[in-house]
Amino acid sequence: MKILITGNMGYVGPSVVERLRAAYPEATLVGYDMAYFASCLTNAPILPESQLDMQLYGDVRTMPAEVLQGVDAVVHLAAVSNDPMGKKYEDVTMEVNYKSSIRIAEMAKAAGVKNFVFASSCSMYGAASEQAKTEDSELNPLTAYARSKVATEKELKPLAGNGFTVTCLRFATACGMSDRLRLDLVLNDFVAGAVATGKINILSDGTPWRPLIHVKDMARAIEWAVTRHPLNGGEYLAVNTGSNEWNYQVYQLANAVAEVMPGVDVTVNQDAAPDKRSYRVNFDLFAQLAPNHVPQYTLFQAIQELHDGLAAMEFKDGDFRNSLLMRLMVLNSLQENGKLNEQLQWQRNKSAVSEAELETA
Repeated sequence: MKILITGNMGYVGPSVVERLRAAYPEATLVGYDMAYFASCLTNAPILPESQLDMQLYGDVRTMPAEVLQGVDAVVHLAAVSNDPMGKKYEDVTMEVNYKSSIRIAEMAKAAGVKNFVFASSCSMYGAASEQAKTEDSELNPLTAYARSKVATEKELKPLAGNGFTVTCLRFATACGMSDRLRLDLVLNDFVAGAVATGKINILSDGTPWRPLIHVKDMARAIEWAVTRHPLNGGEYLAVNTGSNEWNYQVYQLANAVAEVMPGVDVTVNQDAAPDKRSYRVNFDLFAQLAPNHVPQYTLFQAIQELHDGLAAMEFKDGDFRNSLLMRLMVLNSLQENGKLNEQLQWQRNKSAVSEAELETA
């Protein structure tokens, strides 16, 4: 089996590569990534990509069809991957997350790929109601990121069939330690604040609901999806991916961190504008279809692992929200240094290189 993983050099990718290598040791694993975050390693014991058979570098917006030759399954992770980035780069978000995803899926089907796995998101549900959202619930995307996922799912559905199985994994909010840790995720943010300063500052009023999933449990779900048979869920499947036990209000997450780390002070922004991104999600269908691949991590395990990982990094940055552990800050830094243009493409012309660099080259 040959598996192509796009966007493998981000936060989720290292766990996916590790899981697929363990599950399918004889498979040919190929990565395809723009490498924005390649240098954002966080105490990784080895370079995650060393477990691949091949790492390709390129832009999913222009990925050539040849990359898909002989591929059996595509794991499509590549995306502009959170709301702050989506807000700043809204047009790029739609190009990368939506239009490129459909183009790659069309090329994959034409190349004879059997399984296409799309990393979708529960954020498409948008606003909470009393009932937990199921796959049949109305979609209410509130951000560019969420809208891009809705648009992609809609156009993937008619592509499924004739030997092309499509699985859209509507992931809960990611969390947990990674070889390329990011702190612009709610639980990771709280643990980082607790480790660095002994304080957790909740930017909202703490009431919004969030379903969460550990990054390694995301990888477990992807392992299932790359070989999913259409008799198990249909030729096209969009499924909420997470656990019913992992639906929490934001203040509950902060209090759980304080429970693991006694003495941590939790503050809530009572004056915050209402956060409409609040939703509970029902994960019964995933448990029914993939009983051997349901999430294994508990919230407290995730918190302890993050604490231990940050401690091993000797993490002490109280201003981490302005650091390179925030993905938007990485993109901003690359742009400020002339490495990326406004379309988030690598600068290939001489103007991107200083005279000093040319003299020392």
